[in-house]
Amino acid sequence: MLHLLLDSRPWFRAKRRGYGTGMPVAWQGWAMLAAHIALIAGLTMLLQGRPVLATGAVILAALAPLPLYRARTQGGWRWR
Repeated sequence: MLHLLLDSRPWFRAKRRGYGTGMPVAWQGWAMLAAHIALIAGLTMLLQGRPVLATGAVILAALAPLPLYRARTQGGWRWR
């Protein structure tokens, strides 16, 4: 199963306009996007009574996987 994650094919399509990652084009991209959304939602619910801690945790969770998104985007990140 590890060979499916180490595959060099892109997981995401480049955005048509702007900078960054577009929609997933492989199941690995969809799984990563779902896990990313679940992580942010879970942190929000878990830290509901602590707004300062929740804000920091959500920002960190939102930014942490960006290098993987960038590495797995077809054509890389550039302004379009």
